[in-house]
Amino acid sequence: MAWHMLLSSSSAACSEVEASFLEHEHRDLPHRAPCGLAEDRLAYSSSILHANPAPGRVMPPPSTVTRIDIAPQGALISSFIVGGQNILQTFPAPGLFPSHNAPYFSETIGRVSNRIGGARARNLNGKDYPLSANEGTNCLHGGKVGWGKRTWQGPQETTRHGDKAQLWTYTSPDGEEGFPGTVEARVWYTIEALPDRGTYAVQLDAEYEVEMTGNEVDETVVAVTNHAYFNPSSKPTIDGLIVDFATIDHLPVDKDQIPTGQIEPYPGLQGPNVDMTFSGSKPFVDHCMIRDQDASAVPLDTRSRAMQRLVTLKAPDTGIQLEISSTEPAFQFYTGEGTNVAATQGDAPPPGLLDGDQHGLKGEPRGPRCGIAIEPSRYVDCVNRPEWRGMVLLKKGAIYGSKSRYTAWKQ
Repeated sequence: MAWHMLLSSSSAACSEVEASFLEHEHRDLPHRAPCGLAEDRLAYSSSILHANPAPGRVMPPPSTVTRIDIAPQGALISSFIVGGQNILQTFPAPGLFPSHNAPYFSETIGRVSNRIGGARARNLNGKDYPLSANEGTNCLHGGKVGWGKRTWQGPQETTRHGDKAQLWTYTSPDGEEGFPGTVEARVWYTIEALPDRGTYAVQLDAEYEVEMTGNEVDETVVAVTNHAYFNPSSKPTIDGLIVDFATIDHLPVDKDQIPTGQIEPYPGLQGPNVDMTFSGSKPFVDHCMIRDQDASAVPLDTRSRAMQRLVTLKAPDTGIQLEISSTEPAFQFYTGEGTNVAATQGDAPPPGLLDGDQHGLKGEPRGPRCGIAIEPSRYVDCVNRPEWRGMVLLKKGAIYGSKSRYTAWKQ
């Protein structure tokens, strides 16, 4: 593997781009984080992962080829540039995420991703726990101030499975957003150049781990994911994008978006393993797609399971393809109809970007269907279904774990 990683924080030397992040944020934006979050330590820095080309290949400088930035709020992926094209929704400076990121762009979602019906975790430690309700009567993505809105500690330069990696951590106290028990969450990011896969080919791995570190209770619930909205095209919407699903089975939901318990093919989707071109407003999807239908076989820590492809996106205009794989049994697929983000002003974008829409990296506004949120995950509302809850029930002494992979290349 040929690659290197540049790390920085507000207490370390920054690259030119990171220095401009710091300068812009303290100049133009208020010095108060929403929801009382600590923004004065790391919220204005970002760290950069660069993938090096294989020996003997002539390529432009790394910042114009493949650049992946990680920001401290939510340990989120703030850019993913492939061959000069940013392929996910973002903002032109890390400091804009706390005040502008209502759609959860690229956040690490926790303590529990997706929806918990009635904002209540039932029958934990012999009682029911009322949770923060932030979507009608539901608790969505960990509540009003979930992990994606919190400042994570990092990056720590380390190794993981023999590879160089970045480690980010967050300690969630007992009672945060109503969830019982103090837990520590960890996410490792590793990146690898894949010269045999295609031009500018790169693989980003995100590995998650959570354990109880407090003694307040004997059990809690955990389900972590990343909430990136992907669009590998240079267009402001997903119109014309080709999508290849590994499964079209999904969880039908009731009027409150909570699963009814059945698993059925999603009406109107083509697949599995068929190229489907998205056009105009069709299809509209905001559902949990099921890769593994035997919930009883899904362990709390899925990292020992084989990586499975979930979905592949293909952009005819840029030639970029993105394949998302995971050890997880399901993934939420959302075509972004509810997205509405105004234009922002930030730093000068990295050099070498292509013409066309860069999905917020140049401060562009975003509207409906600007990108597709693909969230490797457990089933929705697991905690409140006895037949599913084993995949999210974290007991003292146990470890929650999962791993997801994002492989991008240019044809």
